[in-house]
Amino acid sequence: MTADTQTVRWSAQLPGWLHRHMAWIIIGAIVVVLGSVTMAQSPANSDTAPLSARNAAPDGGMAAAEILRRHGVAVTESDSFATTTSLLAGKPRATVLLYDRNGYLDSAQLHRLQQSATRVVVVAPGLRTLTGLGRDIHNAGVVPNGTSTLEPGCGQADPLVAGRVSGKDAFLYAGAEATCYRPSSNDGGMYAASADGRLVVLGSTALLSNDLLQVEGNAALTLRTLGPTSDLVWYLPGLGDVPNDGTPPTLDELAPPWVGFLGLWLAVVALLAVLWRGRRLGPLVFEPLPVVVKAVETAEGRARLYQDSRAVGRAADNLRAGTLTRLAKHFRLGPEAGADAVFDAASRKINRPAQELRMLLLDHRPRTEPELVQWAQSIEKLEQEAIAP
Repeated sequence: MTADTQTVRWSAQLPGWLHRHMAWIIIGAIVVVLGSVTMAQSPANSDTAPLSARNAAPDGGMAAAEILRRHGVAVTESDSFATTTSLLAGKPRATVLLYDRNGYLDSAQLHRLQQSATRVVVVAPGLRTLTGLGRDIHNAGVVPNGTSTLEPGCGQADPLVAGRVSGKDAFLYAGAEATCYRPSSNDGGMYAASADGRLVVLGSTALLSNDLLQVEGNAALTLRTLGPTSDLVWYLPGLGDVPNDGTPPTLDELAPPWVGFLGLWLAVVALLAVLWRGRRLGPLVFEPLPVVVKAVETAEGRARLYQDSRAVGRAADNLRAGTLTRLAKHFRLGPEAGADAVFDAASRKINRPAQELRMLLLDHRPRTEPELVQWAQSIEKLEQEAIAP
């Protein structure tokens, strides 16, 4: 077969092949187009961590980081303790922004950060982080609801220049040498700084967020707090920074000291309860089998089970089936007779429409226990009328 003949053969078969596989070709084309559109529209940066310098979302910190870079501050992102300490070794006069929202770092790691950096700015620290800082700064609550802005109210240079800032959903801290942005004179402040200025605690992530950076004096306070040095390490700890002691703690180490005494006391109480309520087995009792159980006892037991479980529908079905069976037997209709035959026979006997009997006995569905009792009385009266001589 020549090449021209083979080409002509494929050309003749191509329309038929396309016709048979047209559906799959269309589906494949749609998948390719959607995939291309998705990849074209997806952002190159997928960092979604709150306050991340690479997060452009409302809760990110990209805007603050870019503004600092434009003002000559070298901002370096870090997500591990090892990387941060390595950066600080080469930049001894750097400022560290620390946002440890999950409290991954322990006191030793926090102490090392304070020794390695010229200035540490901690954003919204929790109890574990505050304890590790060791500067007697403690949590003083939150900004009261309805407080949208806060005034500096102190003599610190950065808050005085920044002026009024956002105070919504912010934390308050006390115990530092300088405390600013107090909701009232008796509360802590949203801005707390040590006497030497090497430690600053900010009680709100909203001050640095892309969403509220331009509101009030948020940008001014952020830039003045993070930009006093030429280098800034933007550090967000991760799970890899959790200290590993080598061996996991045992149950005895995790349990508080009073658990041992409580466990012994509970064991004594359990033993006394067994001695009090326990029953000794007596001699075996021989009873002839099978045991005959009266039908009325079975019926009463089943009725109590239905009552305890509130099975109104199941009880109604049993009453309905029993009534139809007894009426069919009374009228000698045979086991194959249906419900309509029973209604016709009962209708002729008591001179009532068969449709009325059907609605009463078959179509009516009681939903509550009082309705079930009333309905049972009605069908019992119907049965008595039908079997009366």
